Amino acid sequence: MPKTLREALLWAKNRLTSAGIEMPALDAELLLAHVLGISRVAIYTRPERVLSEYEWERFVDHVERRASRIPLAYLIGKKEFYGLDFFVTPEVLIPRPETELMVEEGINFLRQYRGLKLVADVGTGSGAVGVALACHIPLGLFFLLDISEEALKVARVNAHHHGVDERVILGHGDLLEPLSKLDFSGKFSLITANLPYIPTEELSTLMPEVQKEPQIALDGGEDGLMLYRRLLPEAHKLLAEDGVMLLEIAPYQGKAITAEAEKLYRVEIKKDLAGHDRLVILRKR
Repeated sequence: MPKTLREALLWAKNRLTSAGIEMPALDAELLLAHVLGISRVAIYTRPERVLSEYEWERFVDHVERRASRIPLAYLIGKKEFYGLDFFVTPEVLIPRPETELMVEEGINFLRQYRGLKLVADVGTGSGAVGVALACHIPLGLFFLLDISEEALKVARVNAHHHGVDERVILGHGDLLEPLSKLDFSGKFSLITANLPYIPTEELSTLMPEVQKEPQIALDGGEDGLMLYRRLLPEAHKLLAEDGVMLLEIAPYQGKAITAEAEKLYRVEIKKDLAGHDRLVILRKR
């Protein structure tokens, strides 16, 4: 039967705790706020308010789906990234905090770059990296590329939501293929790529929530570098002489990606906030 907000939160917290959810109280608050269309703070201003039967049933449904390890971001339809809210669906990878390092590095580079600010975000997914860059670099032109048409639909929504759609061009195809018919040789100041980098055999060991995300956005082949191996020579042709390419990797892939890239690029690797190798910075030799 319907409960007060206080009772609903307590029930949800206990249910999510028993399901092994990492942050049950926070998830319960976010789900209740989403179902009711209010802020988390508003929940505590009227804790004795009674949910309608419809609200209670909908809340129970959301909590049970979260208990089945469906990611919270898919249930509430959004994820914060670099201080911006991004629309997400099960068709796209959920933006990660560690990827904000790529955006930060990209913004710093583009702000001091004197040439044409032409940017390609390869494997854009929700568009989080490309759109965040566009929000901070008002004079750039941004190509958001993905092999998934469904992902590009999500990226389009996010570009429009953040008011950068006039400076964003979406391209459907494999890696940099959407740009192949255009004369952009040596023109791109920045190429970003957060491609799938998890080795295939490790996919089954991932957290249950991660296994609910698109496999195409996770599977990096035998050693996790399958797509990066293909991207390196393709990007070299499009990158300006003073341009930069940024790649995200797993902490243990630094030596391997350096070995793959050093014939064509000067390689620098930056650590994330946890002290792990995370961002590869490549400049043409």
